[in-house]
Amino acid sequence: MIRSFADRATERLFRDHICPAKWRSFEAIALRKLDMIDAAVRLDDLRSPPGNRLETLKGDRRGQYSIRINQQWRICFEWTPDGPERVEIVDYH
Repeated sequence: MIRSFADRATERLFRDHICPAKWRSFEAIALRKLDMIDAAVRLDDLRSPPGNRLETLKGDRRGQYSIRINQQWRICFEWTPDGPERVEIVDYH
């Protein structure tokens, strides 16, 4: 279960289905991926489907993981023993 969000826009999309205009083109995919993160019991649960492309991040995002929404957008999060925290949708490029 998602423990926390890093930004209000991601939280509002997940909880209330209120989508910022810039995310409308991938809203359904983002909601599906957020549901996957919410349902994950272990980090490895997010390795499937392969299209998630679960990655360990580096640099200023060290300690975080990401899964892909599309070529440009990612959902980044920290994985803790209690589950995903600081979940956010980011423009990765």
